[in-house]
Amino acid sequence: LFPDPKVGPSSLYLVWRKREMGKGKPRGIQAARKLRTHRKDQRWASKPFLKAHLPSKYQKPFGGASHAKGIVLEKIGIEAKQPNSAIRKCVRVQLVKNGKKIAAFVPNDGCLNFVDENDEVLIAGFGRKGHAVGDIPGVRFKVAKVSGVGLYALYREKKEKPRS
Repeated sequence: LFPDPKVGPSSLYLVWRKREMGKGKPRGIQAARKLRTHRKDQRWASKPFLKAHLPSKYQKPFGGASHAKGIVLEKIGIEAKQPNSAIRKCVRVQLVKNGKKIAAFVPNDGCLNFVDENDEVLIAGFGRKGHAVGDIPGVRFKVAKVSGVGLYALYREKKEKPRS
């Protein structure tokens, strides 16, 4: 920005300000509504916001929550994808909040023995924001707690599963 050489230093600011009119965001005491509505509109340009807030046909089972409780329907073994060869121990769970049925991985060696049918389990995401992890096809969730006790505590024999 080059100021006009004929203009004195006191009016230099006015010339500079005049050239900048109409640029930038609104400022002032009564600009809050304008700023708020503009931000509300612009958030839809963000892909993560769009994915979280669009009412889609394939809505996420947790409904936006990080964890969900469910009832174990059955224990299942899911074959690992190539080139691995294993049967990954999973459970079929019906969520309490909306009745959706999902498959959840049971981590750690032998932890499937702590999970019985009709147990109440706490399900968490598997760590890839809704994608399957590793060689387990179609499994996007893992078991975090069984009957209110952490699965890792049961595995380490720090706690016992309550009798019920």
